[in-house]
Amino acid sequence: MTRTRLQNAFPILLAAALFGASAPLSKMLLQDIGPVMLAGLLYIGCGFGVAVLRAVRDASSTRRPGTARRGAAEAYLGRSDLPWLVGSLFLAGLWAPMMLMYGLKATPASTAALLLNFETVATTLIAAAAFGEAVGRRVWGAVALVTVAGITLSLQPGGPGLVLSTGAVLVIGAAFLWGTENNLTRAISSKDPMLITSVKGICGGGFAVALSVALGEGAPGPWVMCAALATGFVCYGLSMVLFLSSLRELGAARTSAYFASAPFAGAIAAFVVLMEVPAIQFLVALPLMVVGAVLLATEAHSHAHRHEWMRHEHRHVHDPHHRHRHGPGHDNRAGVKGAHSHMHVHKAMSHSHPHEPDVHHRHGHGHSHRDDRAD
Repeated sequence: MTRTRLQNAFPILLAAALFGASAPLSKMLLQDIGPVMLAGLLYIGCGFGVAVLRAVRDASSTRRPGTARRGAAEAYLGRSDLPWLVGSLFLAGLWAPMMLMYGLKATPASTAALLLNFETVATTLIAAAAFGEAVGRRVWGAVALVTVAGITLSLQPGGPGLVLSTGAVLVIGAAFLWGTENNLTRAISSKDPMLITSVKGICGGGFAVALSVALGEGAPGPWVMCAALATGFVCYGLSMVLFLSSLRELGAARTSAYFASAPFAGAIAAFVVLMEVPAIQFLVALPLMVVGAVLLATEAHSHAHRHEWMRHEHRHVHDPHHRHRHGPGHDNRAGVKGAHSHMHVHKAMSHSHPHEPDVHHRHGHGHSHRDDRAD
């Protein structure tokens, strides 16, 4: 793994660890709070916590040459981004967390954590089928392993045979909704991840809390409420910001591949915090999940490709893909340093180098291109 790829991977690995810890922590909170109310509080904690972080970031930022306004290190959402944001909010902010909470009530936290690997499967399938991301044999093999492992975890002894666990099906359903949402968010991943996270958290959490009241779920005590809000901020909010930041660098399929380590962090936390004893299905599925995650994280992609003329706005530094000017005397060699955001133009160019399907490499792939260099 190159230094650049390791740097790109670190934020998503940290996001995975934070999100993985949410399963056992939520399992504990469900003893004192209803599932819909908990889903709402988790997302409210996520939204308001990140909104505060964003306000602190913008207040402490200084105006740099070449930026349009104070705090403009990140691109703001525009009108064309709203359909993607609304679709993402509908899936991830409203239904996915509630399905997960109901699934956790009927499923061991360690099993639920591993089942969340289906988010990787859904993300990869949709990224390849709907958005044309390059996916090679290594990735498809990993998807097959994760699918088999998920089916194993979904079955439970039931008299003369095996029956499908309702809790497991709900967890898998939540994972598929998040996988779909990952691909919708991919379209706006170049915009401010803190702004996207705070909007999704506050709106989605508010809806879930209102629905909880309508369903007659009782209000939790102050300490339980504070614990739920804090868990939402740390495990959902910080994780979501890091995930969105990685989407712009790695693309949906590869970001999700690294995020596949989240279930293992959650399973370990469940054993330590909840003292769960792993079932036989868990022991069978674990090595399949491990091999699948390793295959996803180690695939490589490189070929000659062409960049078409493009005009857009996003956070960037001056690198080989950003050689534009910021006025007299301000180009990539002097004047503007560090990350900043503004509308800029990319001229058409052709070259070859290892790359991810980031905001500048979402090109098509003909049959002559090898998707997995390591195959």
